[in-house]
Amino acid sequence: MKRSRPSRGRAVAAALLLVTLSACASQVDAGVSQEASAPGFLWGLWHGFVFPFAFIGSLFDPDIAVYAVPNRGGWYDFGFFLGVTVLGGGSWFSSRSCK
Repeated sequence: MKRSRPSRGRAVAAALLLVTLSACASQVDAGVSQEASAPGFLWGLWHGFVFPFAFIGSLFDPDIAVYAVPNRGGWYDFGFFLGVTVLGGGSWFSSRSCK
């Protein structure tokens, strides 16, 4: 059975659609703070790591948040992403083959 490869045109169209949709993303200015006390990369890393526990806690207590606002912006977001994916297990669990 011959597998058909996706055409290059489809890949370019998908990439163009992804770039176009990402251009619509924005961050509210009130959510970003440059003060020294605002959470930065390391706090984002920690908040990403404890995300599963914070999410469960937020279901029962409205004072628990899973994401700090205001924060320092992109670096906090990057730390949060790394905390959720890398420290939280990420794709390691799905990479193990079932035998």
